[in-house]
Amino acid sequence: METTAPFEFKQYVSILKSTGRKAGTLRELREAIAAVSSKSLFHHTCQYFVKGHALEYTNDFAHWAGESLEERALAEQLSNIDSYAFTHIDDLRAALLSVIDDYLLRFPEPRAAMAGDAFHFNETVSFVFSAGIRVQNLAEFLIALRYLDPSALYYHFHEARVRLGSDDLSAWVEAALGREGLAQKIRAIDPFMHSIEGIRELLVEAVEEEVRRGMEVL
Repeated sequence: METTAPFEFKQYVSILKSTGRKAGTLRELREAIAAVSSKSLFHHTCQYFVKGHALEYTNDFAHWAGESLEERALAEQLSNIDSYAFTHIDDLRAALLSVIDDYLLRFPEPRAAMAGDAFHFNETVSFVFSAGIRVQNLAEFLIALRYLDPSALYYHFHEARVRLGSDDLSAWVEAALGREGLAQKIRAIDPFMHSIEGIRELLVEAVEEEVRRGMEVL
């Protein structure tokens, strides 16, 4: 008898560390982005959504440019960079620098941040371990999604894009359960348009609909 491969949810915990580096102007930010560690760059871009920031932006650099420098056009351009689309962090670094360099060519003297509003570069040490939740069918999957810790949801929906190129929830739904339509619905959820809780609501809604449809068939 063929058995379904279970999906094991992971818990995701990060410990924040200061790099001691900060920027008060756009040029200082540019120089720091060029020099900081890959971990710091990853924290300020790919880990943006786990911190519950404003959805108007997609990374800390865009957030700071928009809110502290009040350079809205630059903030929009930085937000348009898909942090998960790069296979190597240095390619993401180059994309950020390219946007800033182009902006500085057109606007060479942007305002500085107010005192006390400098950008502080941090990095994290992350730990991933079992959340103690293994599911083997759609009903169990639905219950887990409802009560899963937000950081675990971030790990499987956002950070998996760095590791796998896509979220790993839809991959399991398709490969283990054969639910191609549901997998497509999950993949269609835009990670940049919703908070973690917003994504949870959309996931639960999609899975609930699939469960209900299965009951109707029975």
